[in-house]
Amino acid sequence: MLHKSIYLILFTLITLTFTSCKTYQISSLDNPVELPSSYPGVSDTANIAKLKIDEVILDSQLIALIQIAINNNQDVLIALQRINAARANFQQNRLALLPSLLLETSAGVTRYADHTIDGVGNFDTNLSHNIPEDKLIPTPTPDYFIGFTSSWEIDIWGKLRNHKKAAHARYLSSEKGRHLIITNLIAEVAMHYYTLLTLDAELEIIQNNITLQEAAVETARLLKEGGKTNELAVSQLMAQLLNSRGLKIKTEQTIIETENRLNVLLGRLPQPINRGKTLMEQEIPAYISAGIPSEMLINRPDLQMAELELIASKADLHAARAAFLPSFTINAYSGLNAFATSALFSTPGSIAYGLMSGLTAPIFNRKLISANFRFAEANRNEAYYNYQKRIITGFTEVTTSLKSLENLEKINKLKQEEVDELERGVTTSNQLFQMGYASYLDVINAQRNVLIAELELANNKKEQLTSLITLYKALGGGWK
Repeated sequence: MLHKSIYLILFTLITLTFTSCKTYQISSLDNPVELPSSYPGVSDTANIAKLKIDEVILDSQLIALIQIAINNNQDVLIALQRINAARANFQQNRLALLPSLLLETSAGVTRYADHTIDGVGNFDTNLSHNIPEDKLIPTPTPDYFIGFTSSWEIDIWGKLRNHKKAAHARYLSSEKGRHLIITNLIAEVAMHYYTLLTLDAELEIIQNNITLQEAAVETARLLKEGGKTNELAVSQLMAQLLNSRGLKIKTEQTIIETENRLNVLLGRLPQPINRGKTLMEQEIPAYISAGIPSEMLINRPDLQMAELELIASKADLHAARAAFLPSFTINAYSGLNAFATSALFSTPGSIAYGLMSGLTAPIFNRKLISANFRFAEANRNEAYYNYQKRIITGFTEVTTSLKSLENLEKINKLKQEEVDELERGVTTSNQLFQMGYASYLDVINAQRNVLIAELELANNKKEQLTSLITLYKALGGGWK
């Protein structure tokens, strides 16, 4: 009768558990974003992201700075520690599938009350004539144990395996996170370097204009002495010269600030930054292509991270669902056990062992498990939509950078022609001013216009270079 009651309770427990689990089915997700077969206006399949970094950046000095940044930047070093932590977490979840084995040494003492089963039993046992003196139970009763204990949860429903899968995905994601940090870091280093070269070019342009303006001021003074112009012309030209000198100082300060920001990325204290080629000497690779969109999914570390996080969140969700199901555990021990130290090592009499298995199922904490399940499901959904968002963002970044490079090349040609025309205008205005056929305002306007155009040309070149880096980054180009 007792055995039938136990079987009935066990059957009821399992039935209730399975019934409660059926109400928590994993919901399906929307259809994923489908990428087109090519980028707009691109028909070939070659991919600039497959090039090595020194085939994209053709400046050995910048390549050297990139290597310093990879070795010294604190964010990269922090990411490395995150990888170590994720690896340790994966190892913990992997070992959870195996039985634990502990070496235990324990000692204790218990004084049983007189009106308890143990107290009465020990008293009655000590009255037996069959118990030798060395086996009489003392009061209080010591308890000594030396041996091994083991516990093992049999992963019937895959709960532990899914925890392991999630931990492994997050470990891989942490490695991709380091790649992402390196990718962003090197893009920042390159952009700061190109900003520095642009400031160098601007400083040279400003200095050349200062030289022209100094000559114009001297010419105006000579013409004033000859009665061909007045003090107003000298004052206006001198004011323009002073403004340019102030702009030069401001640019020099900006160069220092940019060098310091770049040194922070390099993980070192402020110091001068060595330059390689000048801004206008920087080359754009002759052949630039984005390849096919699906390659972006393979190469971009942020997309790989989002995909791995989606895998991990799915595994978490399956583990949360398995928590509704019974857990089957096996506990065992084996060792030496006695209530007297003198008898502890008197084998085989002190040898003790035990084995017990158990099936436990959640009943009264169902609401807590349900909350964990809903939390895991929300995380899975968030990871899914984040992955879709990353795909759309990546595709948009590539197409934007491609068009930017194309249009900036056209603008660069037009801007160079504009600068050439304005430089001829400066020469002409100076000659006409000396002959009295042009006013000082014509000279000022001509010099101002060429200064603006030359600065715009330098910044357009910088935008070309940064667009190249942005495209390489958007395609997940390797930074090895």
